[in-house]
Amino acid sequence: MPHDALPPDPFEGDPEDPALSLGEPDHDHAPMDEDERAELVSDLSDLAVYQALLEHRGVRGIVVDCGECQEPHYHDWALLRASLEQLLADGRMRPHEPAFDPDPGAYVSWEYCRGYADGVTATESAR
Repeated sequence: MPHDALPPDPFEGDPEDPALSLGEPDHDHAPMDEDERAELVSDLSDLAVYQALLEHRGVRGIVVDCGECQEPHYHDWALLRASLEQLLADGRMRPHEPAFDPDPGAYVSWEYCRGYADGVTATESAR
C-alpha cells in the first residue's frame, strides 16, 4: 500500500519533532497470522459495503470506543480504509490526527453498519 494514502508526517526529518522525545517506535511486533490477515481482509470488504450503503445517507464514517483513553474515535471512511490497509501491509498503523470537531450524529458504530447491511440483505432476499 502506498504510504501517501494517509496524510504525510508534518515533522518528517525535522530535528525538532516533538515525537522524538517518545523514543524509537516499537518495530518488534509479532507478524500477523493467517486468521488475523483473513479477518482484516474481511473487515476491508465489509467497510466498502457499509460505505456504499450509508455514505449517501449522510454517514461520514465509523465511531470506535477507545479502550485506552475511554473516548470515542471518529474515523471517516477513507481514513479508516487507509489505516486498515496499512495494518494489512505493515502489521501496524501509523498514528493519525483525530477528527476535528466531528459531528457525532454523522458517525455510526461497526455494529450499526453490520445490522444495517443485514437488514438491506434481508429486505432484498424477501422480494
